[in-house]
Amino acid sequence: MFAALIVAFIGCDSAETLDPDSSITPVADLPLGEGAADVEIMAVGEPQLASASFAGGIPFGMTAQPLSQFNGRFNGAKLTIGPNKLMEELSVIRSRGGKVVVMLAGNPRHYLDGDGHFSLTKWKARVDLFKGKNFSSYISDGTITGHYLIDEPNDPRNWGGRPVPASTVEEMAKYSKLLWPGMPTIVRAHPSYLNYNHRYLDAAVAAYLWRRGDVNDYIKRSVADAQARGLALVVGMNVIKGGNPNGTRMTASEVESWGSAMLSSSYPCAFLMYEYNSDFLSSAGMGSAMDALRRKAENRSTKSCQS
Repeated sequence: MFAALIVAFIGCDSAETLDPDSSITPVADLPLGEGAADVEIMAVGEPQLASASFAGGIPFGMTAQPLSQFNGRFNGAKLTIGPNKLMEELSVIRSRGGKVVVMLAGNPRHYLDGDGHFSLTKWKARVDLFKGKNFSSYISDGTITGHYLIDEPNDPRNWGGRPVPASTVEEMAKYSKLLWPGMPTIVRAHPSYLNYNHRYLDAAVAAYLWRRGDVNDYIKRSVADAQARGLALVVGMNVIKGGNPNGTRMTASEVESWGSAMLSSSYPCAFLMYEYNSDFLSSAGMGSAMDALRRKAENRSTKSCQS
């Protein structure tokens, strides 16, 4: 019992960091779907003392999600984790029956050159910080759903006016596979942008917002584009700024209706939303809407994000 209490206490003191050597947790950047790379803050809750198994289907969750929320309403997440916390947090996620898409390179400011353009050399140096971490078991058992390489390479506003081409994204995926061959590689870009003969990139992302038009058309087009490029597909929604009118939070009815449409296809390998917010999740009817989507995600056939 004493050992278990120590484990729980340590879990309470953990936090997601972007700068491995920094004691300050940085503030999140602009949200998914709004033109900036998302970087999350996460307060780590107490791990459960008894291990749980993944409930099945495809991972369902949010970015910036506290570890304490795994094995509750959510069983998936996309998290940025520094090398000093990686093993500890993966252990907690596994014990809670969760699956996670990990962002290893962290905030884009770490891999921009002097002109504000993307630097592949600097990006590799960030990823190299994880070389000494033996997390292969978390890859092989599926706790890690994928390696989130970069956020919105297609948006020039993120990269000093110069988008990161799909060919460079492929080089990033190749480097990731060199280090961790079994870990799926994921880029947050719509599959339509990835018009390249990808051999190492596994999955694209289709995140829905109201301004993207009819949701049923959007998911059909996204799946078709992913299939045409031989890519797996992570889907989700910007629930914080993707409502009607544009830039507003989605209502419970929007979340359930649009989320159900995004989950109407059996093709996606995960469903992730931007971003965890306790006030939003406690709004009227939101718990019921999220539970309905969780059931749909759980009823999907379990599949890998490997292409």
